[in-house]
Amino acid sequence: MAAETIHVRGEGGTVIAMDLPLPEAIAQRLAKGQLQRVTEDGSPYTAPPPDDVPSLPAKAPAKAAPRDAWVGWAVACGADPDQADGMTKADLVDAYAELTPREPAPSE
Repeated sequence: MAAETIHVRGEGGTVIAMDLPLPEAIAQRLAKGQLQRVTEDGSPYTAPPPDDVPSLPAKAPAKAAPRDAWVGWAVACGADPDQADGMTKADLVDAYAELTPREPAPSE
């Protein structure tokens, strides 16, 4: 059976095909919002992702959740991925615990 393939847009805008399961480093960058899942032609991906692809919960992570979960939550709430990745977990919790994810703009 062939591996399932997804497409991600990297920081430079290039669309890259990736086989699942994703390497841990790529999965972490996807969870942090540094990469974006897209369709093969680069348009936004809207179908529910498979279990292998990190997705964000509808509410903020638990305060005991790993820092990467908080970085991903902050990005979903509108934070710049690089700035969120540079914050401490305590700062992320303080700044984003009460926020909700933003709706992506049509051009994203």
